[in-house]
Amino acid sequence: MFACCNFVWIEDPAMQAHKIVTHDEWIAARKAYLAEEKAFTRARDALSQKRRELPWEKVEKTYLFDTPDGKRPLAALFGGKSQLIVYHFMLGPGWEAGCPSCSLIADHFDGAAIHLAQRDIALVVVSRAPLAEIEAFKARMGWQFPWVSSFGGDFNFDYHVSASPGVKAGDLVEYNYTMTTFPSEERPGASVFFKDAGGEVFHTYSTYGRGLDILIGAYNLIDLSPKGRDEDGLKYGMAWVRHHDRYDGAPVDAKASYQQPKTAACCD
Repeated sequence: MFACCNFVWIEDPAMQAHKIVTHDEWIAARKAYLAEEKAFTRARDALSQKRRELPWEKVEKTYLFDTPDGKRPLAALFGGKSQLIVYHFMLGPGWEAGCPSCSLIADHFDGAAIHLAQRDIALVVVSRAPLAEIEAFKARMGWQFPWVSSFGGDFNFDYHVSASPGVKAGDLVEYNYTMTTFPSEERPGASVFFKDAGGEVFHTYSTYGRGLDILIGAYNLIDLSPKGRDEDGLKYGMAWVRHHDRYDGAPVDAKASYQQPKTAACCD
């Protein structure tokens, strides 16, 4: 902190760890880092190729979903495409709102969906909440992407994004291919499917947890900024995230843990 001419200047902590250099020195440092960026890009491309080469499993069970057009099987969600990406959105039965972090991801979907369609890909969001509750929250948020309900079926349980009946807080559950605890009865994820010419459906990939980072374009932009995500001081890293109609400039509680959205019953 510096005092001068009756003004008080507070040095930005983001500047404290950085040297101020000449343009030539800046270019040299940037080129050195560019070499690492290119290596990371090549490694990412190779990993993506391995993902595409993973074995598939045939979807043997019949899953039905409530849609605005009535009950529809999983095969119908492809909408004429051969590839389907399902985002497992955390909106449980009776919740007053969807998960803010899932909502951050969903804010990216409408812009992407039209482009995905040009590459033979359908994008559909699935939640366990009844369809009427989904459509009410969807209307509030102003989203247009397809969003259907798996309420009453096994889909969410089979893909490990909803707590099985009888699971209590603190119990070990299967999530992200391991046994762990999770602070909500609903969990985020994305699953990918392929439908062949005969109408058979295959599960090709699912990802959870930090595997969903790649879907958050806002994080990719934040990562370009000098301060980055700036979440190290937060007990729950995404505690700063709000629904896009709920940002009010209020300070973030650094000690806050993840809180499942309230249910209608607790808000009466």
